[in-house]
Amino acid sequence: MRRAMRWGALLGRMTVGIAVMLMLLACQSGPQMLSAPVTGYNHTSAVINRFSVNGAGGPNIGPNEGGGKQVCCGALPRHWSSDLKVTVEWEKDPNTGESTNWPPLGTDAYREAYRKHAAKYTQHRAVVDIPQYGEKVCALQVHFLPCDQVRVSTTCYTPSNPNYPDREYFQMKESAACPVL
Repeated sequence: MRRAMRWGALLGRMTVGIAVMLMLLACQSGPQMLSAPVTGYNHTSAVINRFSVNGAGGPNIGPNEGGGKQVCCGALPRHWSSDLKVTVEWEKDPNTGESTNWPPLGTDAYREAYRKHAAKYTQHRAVVDIPQYGEKVCALQVHFLPCDQVRVSTTCYTPSNPNYPDREYFQMKESAACPVL
């Protein structure tokens, strides 16, 4: 009986020792992913009702607006690779001025007007390259461009900084017709 108790105590200490060793090893390996807030910039005349980057949601963005709201959090691998891509999905309201003369909120007439308006929303999806980044990712910045194009950046700069890499997007003009792809 005593021998069985000694073996039990020894096994108990070994189990605790193995668990502590595994925890220390896990701490030394470090996280494999980096988290970053998601923010968006809309360079179009449509409303972006919602968007996501690999499932991490982004805020609603009015026409030719953005940058003011961030949502937490997107994730990227700690180490960049040349084949790194993200999936951006978004819903667009192409008829932004249509809702100015609606019936009173909460009425059946309002709900019917909204249903007809929402039926015109369009759904989009794009797989986008991620430009090279270093050890620090400050934000996943999503740029919605004319003709349903989208680009993603991980820069730590804001658009007001002269070193911001995506300044040209703010100079883009929407064309009357988009090329057929």
